[in-house]
Amino acid sequence: SIKVKKLLEKGCMGYLPNIMDTREKLEVKPKKVLVISEFLDVFPEDLSRLPPNREIEFVIDLLPGTAPISKAPYRMAPVELKELKVQLQGLLDKGFIRPSFSP
Repeated sequence: SIKVKKLLEKGCMGYLPNIMDTREKLEVKPKKVLVISEFLDVFPEDLSRLPPNREIEFVIDLLPGTAPISKAPYRMAPVELKELKVQLQGLLDKGFIRPSFSP
């Protein structure tokens, strides 16, 4: 550890990986999250769905003659891309997100 400390002091970069078993389901209880526990009267007990529809639908209006910024997605490993697709499909199925129809 002394050798590592000296290397870090010289400006070398260090990485500390956090390895966890992804086969285990991680359940987060609202009372265990610090911010939520402070405001339990605001957050519902079940956070697995979106809030109910409201009277006002929030939209961002673009200035006339402008278009949304379009940039190419960044590259990722095939395993990451597969997981991303699984996560996105799950969010689509739950109705948390919807397909973009931007030009």
